[in-house]
Amino acid sequence: MSWADPLSFVPEPSPIFLVTSILLILSIPLILHLIIYSTTSDTLPTILLVGPSGAGKTSLATLLERGRPAATHTSQVPLTVEVSLPVKTPVASSRFRSPNDPTWEITKKVLIQDTPGHGKLRHYAIDSVSKPQNLHGIIFVVDAADLSDTSERSRQTADHLHDILLQLQNQVTTSKSSKPPKELPVLIAANKLDLFTALPAPLVKSKLESEVTKIRKAKSEGLLGAGMETKDMDTREEREWLGEFGEGSFEFSQLEEYNIHVQVRGGNVAGADGSDVKQWWEWIGGVL
Repeated sequence: MSWADPLSFVPEPSPIFLVTSILLILSIPLILHLIIYSTTSDTLPTILLVGPSGAGKTSLATLLERGRPAATHTSQVPLTVEVSLPVKTPVASSRFRSPNDPTWEITKKVLIQDTPGHGKLRHYAIDSVSKPQNLHGIIFVVDAADLSDTSERSRQTADHLHDILLQLQNQVTTSKSSKPPKELPVLIAANKLDLFTALPAPLVKSKLESEVTKIRKAKSEGLLGAGMETKDMDTREEREWLGEFGEGSFEFSQLEEYNIHVQVRGGNVAGADGSDVKQWWEWIGGVL
């Protein structure tokens, strides 16, 4: 009994089958590429602009949108603009993209939502934080030239910042989800660094941490002075205490426990030598 070559029992593939298989093999990498890098939502990522009146929020929004700041007035309602990142600004979502990728230089899009900074209109900012629509980060704009120890503006700025950060913290502590909180970057944009009286970014950070420490202490003493029962006071103090409990000073690093990461970077929207917002562009690209 003779045995034939085992391969002779394998039917020859048809030309159509061969062509289909080759096309399928070649198209798989392209399909995976499109799935990974295509937009997963019709909504563009959003960056929220918050901060006190006069800090330069609306001017910053127009600068990012048009490439130059426009004359502005005190905002009464939120304003949303679509912004294109400079093609040379690195984008975090493209860190695994090959430099030879033809889409490497495609400009990224992001929505910048400017909110009013007047004390009576700050609820717009709180609402935007509590009901985020594809929110990727928050930029808190401060006037670095108006944060002196004798300035009432310094306390008002810190009070506004305290409320924003506390809202973010409470959203984490009151969440019933078993999933870890989504990281939310916060940039404190120290504006007007072109002015002689402006504090550099590290001093802006120290100044705001010091002012928030005073606010925490005042709120705690207010609860004690209200004569609340210990149990009710503990519950309310937990909701209104920003960062770590205790007598120590407040630091932005305490919020990392809640996946809230705060950076302070300097720049200026306008000035005799033009604007300088490179560090802020880089931060925006890093959170997309």
